Amino acid sequence: MQIVVFGKQYKDKDLPYVQELLDALYEEGITTYVYGPYLEAIEKEVKFQGAYAAFEDYLDFRVHQIDCVIVLGGDGTMLNAVTLVRDSGVPMLGINLGRMGFLASIEKKHIRQSIAKLKRGQYTFQDRSMLYLESSPELFGDIPFALNDCTLLKRDTSSMITIHAFLNGDYLNSYWADGIIIATPTGSTGYSLSCGGPVVFPGSGNFVITPVAPHNLNVRPIVISDSSVISFEVEGRGENFICTLDSRFELIHAHHQLAVRKNDFPIRLVQLQDSTFLNTIREKLGWGEDIRN
Repeated sequence: MQIVVFGKQYKDKDLPYVQELLDALYEEGITTYVYGPYLEAIEKEVKFQGAYAAFEDYLDFRVHQIDCVIVLGGDGTMLNAVTLVRDSGVPMLGINLGRMGFLASIEKKHIRQSIAKLKRGQYTFQDRSMLYLESSPELFGDIPFALNDCTLLKRDTSSMITIHAFLNGDYLNSYWADGIIIATPTGSTGYSLSCGGPVVFPGSGNFVITPVAPHNLNVRPIVISDSSVISFEVEGRGENFICTLDSRFELIHAHHQLAVRKNDFPIRLVQLQDSTFLNTIREKLGWGEDIRN
């Protein structure tokens, strides 16, 4: 079995967990690669018991037969790892070193048990749909897709903007707001949820359109089919606005033509035995708990 360890930022407090992961991989006889920039950050801090090598970029998936990418960090690191994995089809497993951990759902105390389950095949795969942004002029280079959401937002502290939205070419609504979020089911528990959007289960075949601080209070989040194409025209007092795909952003202008649809390929997540979306969401949102006493 061959895996890639991916991280975005090393912190001293994470050392015991990084070391425990590397030790567990060695003890299970798993061939280990480490994402190049992360390897530079940890190489002098941890002890490698066995051989290891750097994994530089997306093209390395064509050279090595990788079985899994293990992501060390929070949900933001998982989103960053998507830009490495792309359409390789290699599944990801997230170990939560951050806070909430909807995507990076394996807690630090379960590192060894999780690696043992991975090695023994005690898992299933879950495909998560993504968004694709079509834009003219082009934005986001060769990674115009997002696992969580695409947003259109006002810039800095400028006045609210107007976003004219169209659904499959038909006029939907004009949003006078600070912005708008188009979220996948995966992203429904992120920014969209904090703006009043619903939780949408993976595999439900939907997108969520959620306004950010709308001026008209009768405008509410809506759920649409992920076979839809949502296009936009943006205007406001400012000269430019912000367009984001997950944690990446670019400045746009009123002349940009933008449309969002379902991406051509999903991202595959590893779901370990006894670890389900329902378990994760109950734990993270405190469902079913009576905290009154």
